[in-house]
Amino acid sequence: MLLVMVFFFLVGFTDIYVAGLISSEVQAAVGFIDQLYFLIIIIANAISIGTLAMVSRSAGSGDRESALGIARQSLLFSVVVASVISLAGLFFYRDIVVMAGFPADIRDIAEKFLRIFALALGPNYILIISNAVFRARGDVKKPLITMFIVSLCNITGDFVLVFGLFSFPKMGYTGIATSTALSVTVGMLINLFFLTRGWWKAFYSGPWKLSLDLIRRIIGLSWPAAMLQVAWNAGTIVLYNILGRLGPGSVTALASITNGLRIEAIIYLPAFALNMAASVLVGQNLGAGNPDRAEKVGWKIAQAGVLLVSLMALVIFIWAEHIASSVTKNPAVLAETTRYLRINMLAEPFMALSSILGGGLQGAGDTRGTMWVIIIAMWVIRLPLAYVAALVLNYGATGVWVVMITSMTAQGLMMAGRFHRGRWKTLKVD
Repeated sequence: MLLVMVFFFLVGFTDIYVAGLISSEVQAAVGFIDQLYFLIIIIANAISIGTLAMVSRSAGSGDRESALGIARQSLLFSVVVASVISLAGLFFYRDIVVMAGFPADIRDIAEKFLRIFALALGPNYILIISNAVFRARGDVKKPLITMFIVSLCNITGDFVLVFGLFSFPKMGYTGIATSTALSVTVGMLINLFFLTRGWWKAFYSGPWKLSLDLIRRIIGLSWPAAMLQVAWNAGTIVLYNILGRLGPGSVTALASITNGLRIEAIIYLPAFALNMAASVLVGQNLGAGNPDRAEKVGWKIAQAGVLLVSLMALVIFIWAEHIASSVTKNPAVLAETTRYLRINMLAEPFMALSSILGGGLQGAGDTRGTMWVIIIAMWVIRLPLAYVAALVLNYGATGVWVVMITSMTAQGLMMAGRFHRGRWKTLKVD
């Protein structure tokens, strides 16, 4: 799982690096559109969380037919949802970009990215959910192989398509989006093949008619996870919108948060890998009828994650300027990215605590609890304080960075409190 997260990081880092070779405007647009795209694939991520909770319990109890049936229904449901959203993206991309609050000088870039991403939405949905299905059983080597190939295709495609290497047409910045679209399609095909092998070989022989009962159960677990991600990603878009109102310094601030988030993703790697591990192990232990062991596993994973993330944050804090120089040469962007990193490193232990224990809660089916923690941290604490700090008190981007660590600290403490209370031990997912 950690290696899979490394692949995700390398892809994101390469996207930003290549965008920076073109211009700071493209770099700012890529960061902004990434947040919007995450919002678009939120339903896939939510379905994958609900699916993982149900499949992991079925796998833990030894019920193979139930696990296969849930996986089949999840993929069917995701195809229907992705088709509807793709059409909306293709027809209303201009309205979506305007509503998101993109600055005028990067709006055209965002529109082209969004149209390409809309075409790849179906394959990406299937890729996300099939990876979750494999993880739910503990079959993590398949997603590892798939994401290695996807990442290799994406990274290679960034350079080949953007700059027109090896006789390929030079596509400019649209090559970044095209590379992503092609790579997720390759990943989807690989996972569909894996579903014909080994433990999964009966996957295609089952019924392919939508089961309203199973869909209802999946939705029951998924909608809070969807709201959680909507709250987080929409909140991040609003945060970008606030930074986009800083006048002459808006592009510098947007490029800096884009760079900072990409570098910060190095620290997210172990946190999110352990998030997935906690989700699977808590779900499987609950399915095996051992809630006390599920709780113990959750806390042990969280302790290890906080320690590891703290050490990584210390390294980035000390060498922030040198690390930031790897993604930008613009002096103003470099200075602001360095400031972003040094401030935000202070909250990374709380980020790890929130991520890992949140994964455990989701694996137990407590998707509503994690939803409320994120909503409160983002919409009650982060965004109001960021608006006041940046635009009312005129602290600019620095004020936003300080507010970000305040809200993340609160989020980590609230998630730990939710896990400690233990109500998730008695939740039913079927």
